[in-house]
Amino acid sequence: MTAATLPRRTAPAAPHPPGGLRLTAATAARVLRQLRHDHRTVAMMLVLPSALLGLLYLLWADLPTVPGQPSTFDRVGLTMLGIFPFVVMFLVTSIAMLRERASGTLERLLTTPLSRPALLLGYGLAFGLAAAAQAVVTVSVATIGYDLDVAGPVYLVVLIAVVDAVLGVALGLLASAFARSEFQAVQFMPVIVLPQFFLCGLLVPREQMAGWLQAVSDVLPLTYAVEALQEVGASAGASGTMWVDVAVVAGAALLALGAAAATLRRRTS
Repeated sequence: MTAATLPRRTAPAAPHPPGGLRLTAATAARVLRQLRHDHRTVAMMLVLPSALLGLLYLLWADLPTVPGQPSTFDRVGLTMLGIFPFVVMFLVTSIAMLRERASGTLERLLTTPLSRPALLLGYGLAFGLAAAAQAVVTVSVATIGYDLDVAGPVYLVVLIAVVDAVLGVALGLLASAFARSEFQAVQFMPVIVLPQFFLCGLLVPREQMAGWLQAVSDVLPLTYAVEALQEVGASAGASGTMWVDVAVVAGAALLALGAAAATLRRRTS
């Protein structure tokens, strides 16, 4: 047998990612492209939290500080690094998802092999990356521009802010599954966000609440985000309580994403 008659060996084809992962990545890339061209939404995500922190900084700049105690801005501003991203990402995500449904994009996507969990995961991935950028910008402005004093490592503050913003993304996706219009999506904010804000321990220490209010606070994920930030603010290193709190917030985000995938509807009517 001559060389000419020998069968040619062809190089093995490059492995392709599984179909679900490929479609999820494509969904995330499409959402990120849309966000890049929506300058008002980008400004809301990246500028609004820092601007609100700036108002708090100016509000408390001249207040006297008790010797040996953190200033009011250091104490409350640190907590707001978790609350502001949570609220902003909830609004942005819920409204964006309603727009997808109203425009018919969601209807078309669900006729493809893209499953509902993969679809929600794609949206969660895209907005999660946006949340990470938001957290980095907000924490950088707070610590450098507003001189926010944090006892623990700044990267832990960024981590908690990102996880909390992702929780806002997941709850926004869940709220959009029940809303029929953008106005209804906004109406969910007092129901989902405000009770968590009131009972997270920022306005009144949790140990001073009535027993039944403490019980409600124990099942609200924002409570654990606030506690994690307070741990970073009071300790020079990561504590076990902080890691448990971060795990609880991340678990709540995964549960919300699962519930959103299970209740996602194609049409608004």
